[in-house]
Amino acid sequence: MTADAACRDSSTARISARIEARREQFIALADAIWDHPETRFEEHVSSRLLADALEAEGFHVERGVAGMATAFVASVGSGAPVIALLGEFDALTGLSQRGGASAHEPLEPGGNGHGCGHNLLGTAALAAAVAARDYLQEQGGLEDGGTLRFYGCPGEEGGSGKTFMVRDGLFDDVDAALTWHPMTFTGIFSTPTLANIQAYFRFYGTAAHAANSPHLGRSALDAVELMNVGTNYLREHVPDQARLHYAITDSGGTSPNVVQNSAEVLYLVRAPEMLDTEEIYARLQDVARGAALMTGTRVEVHFDKACSSYLPNRALETVMFEQMQALGALPFDDDDQRYARTIADTHSDADRRSDLAAMRQATGPATQALINTLSEQALLETVLDYAPSLQIMKGSTDVGDVSRVVPTAQCYVSCFAIGTALHTWQVVAQGRSALGHKGMLHAGKVLGATAVQILRDPARLSQARQELDASLASSPYVCPIGPDIQPSPLAH
Repeated sequence: MTADAACRDSSTARISARIEARREQFIALADAIWDHPETRFEEHVSSRLLADALEAEGFHVERGVAGMATAFVASVGSGAPVIALLGEFDALTGLSQRGGASAHEPLEPGGNGHGCGHNLLGTAALAAAVAARDYLQEQGGLEDGGTLRFYGCPGEEGGSGKTFMVRDGLFDDVDAALTWHPMTFTGIFSTPTLANIQAYFRFYGTAAHAANSPHLGRSALDAVELMNVGTNYLREHVPDQARLHYAITDSGGTSPNVVQNSAEVLYLVRAPEMLDTEEIYARLQDVARGAALMTGTRVEVHFDKACSSYLPNRALETVMFEQMQALGALPFDDDDQRYARTIADTHSDADRRSDLAAMRQATGPATQALINTLSEQALLETVLDYAPSLQIMKGSTDVGDVSRVVPTAQCYVSCFAIGTALHTWQVVAQGRSALGHKGMLHAGKVLGATAVQILRDPARLSQARQELDASLASSPYVCPIGPDIQPSPLAH
């Protein structure tokens, strides 16, 4: 073993031990956030729980940053380099679910739930920040030797909170950013994602009695429906990897004998690059204007938010993978396997095939053969081999905007049974179980150990910055959210 490897193993082991020593505290924090599922930019309890915990640890906390009441930055140390740990904590609508259950059991019909595991995500980043700070102080402190920051990032689900934070310059002096996401497997998040733009289309018509005087009415709901039909024809004429999603947020009322004088639809447009996304968005606006012309209504377009595609940084990913290898497999036991089996039994064969395909995309030849043996297994403990990839992950994340101004690395850590899709009741259930807790603590160890390694190694930070600069040389970053757009909660 080289001196560098011995040092790395020592620091990784010590950070792991520090997190294990406080595991019950971190689990209690994650569960408290799970107990208060709050949607974008309304995460007042969740944000306060994390910010208060960091403040109690001696971090300097600045709350309400970038025009968002639930966004904050917590710092310890001083000077360069500055390492950012990104924490999310928002929930999703309609996913209320009893924790630790193996069947669909909403706690509150129609209520919110942590269907993407963000109660785990933010807490693991906090555990990493605290453990890395403790280890570095043990080694002589951080004063004038670097800064650790925890970014409390609200509104990842449909709000692009990080994009607003980037727009306001909160990452301008950061040297590297680290984050993770709960998943069904453990490995490096090494693929680009899709950029997106989200906007409301609100149509205004004329109310009338639908039977007695329909000729006097101009239906805003008809306009919404025609826009959706037009968009379905548009789908054939966009790049293969583009996506268009919609939700009717206001149908104009519940009385069929009234011609609806207002109605609204929310659209989310995705494509591999922001330029493609903007082009499709412009065409979508033309479809909306056409629907308004056909129905004698008028349309207002309200740009809501956007985020850029994620730009992986191979230099930082390599450092992160070294820590994942040093930590090894996750410590799941027979009880975890049994619970995972009860969850896996709720999945369809298609769910499982889709998840295994995602694993294959995320790894290299060394673990491809392993994945082919998982036809019956419910839980994956092994760390998947690191294989840098340009295959596009079809989702989106506002980490994308951070990655275009700061070298960024992120990983997946197994918290869920194989076959579990994100944004489902199964994720909510497992997010308050021993399965989710163990994955969360493991992620904290990976992030904390990676932060220490890059703080100590200016050469690798320089390499990561050079890689980012080279990637942006032909297409410099432009924030996709204009200065006049303000973050807003979900419309209720």
